[in-house]
Amino acid sequence: MAKKTTTKAARTRIERDSMGEMTVPAHVLYGATTQRAVLNFPVSGRPVPPDVILAFAHLKRACAESNVELKKLPAALGRLIVDACDEIVDALGGPEAQTFMAHFPIDVFQTGSGTSTNMNVNEVVSNLACRAAGKAIGAKDPIHPNDHVNMGQSSNDTFPSAMQIAAAALVHRSLIPALKDLAKGLRAKAKKWDSIVKIGRTHLMDATPIRLGQEFSGFAAQIEYGVLRAERAMMRLAENLPLGGTAVGTGINTHPKFGGLVAKRLSKLTGVAFAEAANHFEAQATRDCVVAASGELRTIAVSLSKIANDIRWLGSGPRCGLFELALPATQPGSSIMPGKVNPVICESVIQVSCQVIGNDAAITLGGLGGVGSLLQLNVAMPMMAANLVDSITLLANASRMFLVNCIEGLEVNRAIATGMVEKSLMMCTSLAPEIGYDAAAKVAKGAFASGQSVREYVLEHKLVEAKRLDELLDARAMTEPG
Repeated sequence: MAKKTTTKAARTRIERDSMGEMTVPAHVLYGATTQRAVLNFPVSGRPVPPDVILAFAHLKRACAESNVELKKLPAALGRLIVDACDEIVDALGGPEAQTFMAHFPIDVFQTGSGTSTNMNVNEVVSNLACRAAGKAIGAKDPIHPNDHVNMGQSSNDTFPSAMQIAAAALVHRSLIPALKDLAKGLRAKAKKWDSIVKIGRTHLMDATPIRLGQEFSGFAAQIEYGVLRAERAMMRLAENLPLGGTAVGTGINTHPKFGGLVAKRLSKLTGVAFAEAANHFEAQATRDCVVAASGELRTIAVSLSKIANDIRWLGSGPRCGLFELALPATQPGSSIMPGKVNPVICESVIQVSCQVIGNDAAITLGGLGGVGSLLQLNVAMPMMAANLVDSITLLANASRMFLVNCIEGLEVNRAIATGMVEKSLMMCTSLAPEIGYDAAAKVAKGAFASGQSVREYVLEHKLVEAKRLDELLDARAMTEPG
């Protein structure tokens, strides 16, 4: 039983773990092992993300139910653990979530296996269960954090499982819907603007005509591929749960059916089809599935950066830029230049892309042999988990913001967009099959020197008959093959 003490500074209690006594704040739901980790790792002030704690709550619930089914845990004790886990889930989903996270204070930069966070969750679940049973916090009776909450488990298989559960569930409920909505918004613009013929640009220089709808169809396709990439990331994380491997992948101290039963229960809890790892030695000794998932997220970030950058270029101006698009005016753009409006939403999206790419670099390093992956265990998991969750959250939020605050409000400056086509020297491209490449190049150079359009130059020099020239310089026809 934990002993409470009162001092002028604070109310505390004394708890014990395998290393001896530890003074713990009286009001917290964690115990001695968590307090040691709080003292050991005063690094960033950033705790393990709530999504990982939420995943742990689902995991511990599924483990307790599976242990009851396997007759390893009495049903009454299993019920106490399940109720405690549900209490954590409800608290993290409620208005006091941030306050409740104070019970999970351990820094991201902790023991690389995540043992500290696994024990943090075990202690909180134990104390919630003890409190529900009418016992004191810290009593470890009737629910012990190791013997009951952690039954059939090791930090070495629970933390990697929790990080995969957290990320896969977050992709499922947040990122994929956000990307689908963004793709739909871009596709609607592509359809609406398909009749608008404008000048294309390669190397930032004039190229042949393109329809604005075609340009936006490319953006939409990028995000539609992004949905597929997010789905692949989710599948890679979900199909390979390490749970059941315990310490080194052998499954010592657990039932052979345990991992499979837990995966089935997690699937029902989250809506994601989880499966026990086919090879526990791969699943625990590496974080290849996380590196692969992060790579998919990185590509989505690259796609978003391309779209956001192109849109800010097309909206540049309003007098001295391209200004083919009018971006929504969301806020004043300058503290010194009155009336200035900047492409701030695009800039925000691009910054998110930079961060996701940085997160991916850290995740990849964490998965490297000799850095994070050492013999039977990866020891960079909390950092990898935090960055993975951060990337998913940023991409989902940025996608929603981009759609609502930019894409939906985009307008076309039609006269500017279409008015540049006739002036382009690259209209001579359609002359090449008729008069030859060298002659067409001479037209472009001559028109540039004289300040004429291609049409004006060709007619003046009687290079092509007028009616045929109209056919060759049909800008709409140039946007299709042939």
